[in-house]
Amino acid sequence: MRIIFFGVQPYDRESFEQAGASQDFEICYHRSHLNVNNVSLAQGADAVCIFVNDTADAETIRLLAGMGVRLIALRCAGFNNVDLAAAARHGIVVVRVPAYSPHAVAEHAVALMLALNRKIHRAYWRTRDGNFSLHGLLGFDMFGKTAGVIGAGRIARELIRILKGFGMEVLVHDLHPDPAYAADAGIAYVSLDDLYARSDVISLHCPLTDNTRYMIGDVAIERMKPGVMLINTGRGQLIHTEALIDGLKEKKIGAAGLDVYEEEAGYFYEDTSDRIMDDDVLARLLSFNNVIVTSHQGFFTQEALDNIACVTMDNIARFAAGKKPINEVCAEPVGGRV
Repeated sequence: MRIIFFGVQPYDRESFEQAGASQDFEICYHRSHLNVNNVSLAQGADAVCIFVNDTADAETIRLLAGMGVRLIALRCAGFNNVDLAAAARHGIVVVRVPAYSPHAVAEHAVALMLALNRKIHRAYWRTRDGNFSLHGLLGFDMFGKTAGVIGAGRIARELIRILKGFGMEVLVHDLHPDPAYAADAGIAYVSLDDLYARSDVISLHCPLTDNTRYMIGDVAIERMKPGVMLINTGRGQLIHTEALIDGLKEKKIGAAGLDVYEEEAGYFYEDTSDRIMDDDVLARLLSFNNVIVTSHQGFFTQEALDNIACVTMDNIARFAAGKKPINEVCAEPVGGRV
């Protein structure tokens, strides 16, 4: 079986080779992201393996099917970059890695919270310049504050466990409340409006769908508690970035920690330091001293990379053996959890 990997970084190749991928399959790695313009690189492949910034839209899938590709293996949890209906029409199976390491992403969300709260990024640059002043670095105790978590999947539940350890009250909004989990975890399911109004910190952990795209916009921000901290380690298009910038300017948003960005594909995972940034919105975000942007690295731990490689290759091996895929993504997914 021949597999073409797209959007590959050196650490991806290393983790897959350590997982023994090359022993069972013929593999070709490409740095470029899959899209309609370079889909010809998949010629002769039985499967393609893609990541979050690859694009498997309807036209790309049509071309893949014409080349004989029968499987799209996502080496991530999210699948918003794949046209599932088109895949189903062309008989292409789509599989993913639903739970590579919920600890990794949850811990990164907490790292963003703590860094923003205690101004660690600003203190780091000050002390490097010999400035040991504390002016402007005042934070707040996490203990006793209220955290709002949107989505209650695996990552969110790990985050909730950590936040409860800080002594925070945790409010959760999810389309499918789980009363037994709520009682066990000591959290409350609430409406979005209630969560917005009461939360000191809001963290997004819901999938990107037609219903959640730009869920955080002008209206949602207006309903939030003044000075709220907003964390997004999910998908960039959950937040309307220009509305976020307006909220930051008006001081309605007190701080923002973003591991994702709605137009990240042209920047994230690449070194663009030798050229002028032509994305004015991203440049504006980076100008705020109460905003931290990281390069979609929430997943980036050794354990997560190992799990991604192993689960992805197991997904492919099962398909190659004619077995029913365990982690198949259907055209009409049920549940909508991360």
